[in-house]
Amino acid sequence: MPSICVVGSVNLDLVMIVDRVPEVGETVLGGDLERIPGGKGGNQAVAAVRSGGDVYMVGRVGEDEAGRVLRRSLEDAGVNTDRVLETPGCNSGTALIAVQADGDNAIVVSPGANARLSAQDVRESAMVANADVVLAQAEVPREAVLTAASTCGGLFVWNVAPVPSWTADLLPFVDVLVVNEPELRAVMGSTTMPPTGEIAKWSAASGIAAVVVTLGSEGALLVSEGEVAQIPAPAVNVVDTTGAGDAFCGALAVRLAAHRAIPTVADVQFAVAAGTAATQVRGAR
Repeated sequence: MPSICVVGSVNLDLVMIVDRVPEVGETVLGGDLERIPGGKGGNQAVAAVRSGGDVYMVGRVGEDEAGRVLRRSLEDAGVNTDRVLETPGCNSGTALIAVQADGDNAIVVSPGANARLSAQDVRESAMVANADVVLAQAEVPREAVLTAASTCGGLFVWNVAPVPSWTADLLPFVDVLVVNEPELRAVMGSTTMPPTGEIAKWSAASGIAAVVVTLGSEGALLVSEGEVAQIPAPAVNVVDTTGAGDAFCGALAVRLAAHRAIPTVADVQFAVAAGTAATQVRGAR
């Protein structure tokens, strides 16, 4: 079974359905409040298990009820949580999510215990060096992600979400970069979507073997050594887009772990299908 080590955030999502996201200074009424396990790291770990991976999570939760709920939710999904550490005197990460009637959302995150994940925490996890794929995001500190990237024994896949100020520090270690269009523009310093030739030139200069750009309802774009392809997404009735990108990343990681090579069109097609399926249910998982 392909092995994946996810280094990242674990949050409790507080979700409310609204007709539309409020503008600055505006109040809107919403539906009932739901408490749903989330966080990009946790979401991607669960998605990887569901896609057939043997998954290990490296992260931190608070010494609170939310932390116990988050750990249990990962374990129930089949994620190994031996390195999901409890952080005394600290709350677990929390995300406030407003989901519009059309499925789009607005999210504000309080990192909590996620901000305490250290380089030492990562070094003490043997799976960072031993897994077929290490998958990380940017909701935990630079030192933790950089340590994961520099000690990774397999492929290092980085989902640059959100785009941090220390992006340039990580790029030399990245095998596969996964971004959405705004994130790609921010990473490349472009005001518009760069043409594929420019993406290919930039990724080659950065030492990145492949760039995968998620495009929402339009699918995804793969730019790798000698290959450029756009993979369409099937048309579906969208319920909630929260976590769709995480489902994509988890599924892609499993495919890459199976052959320890840069993504093919078939790999991205598999990931697009997983991301699309995630939009048809409420919640990040």
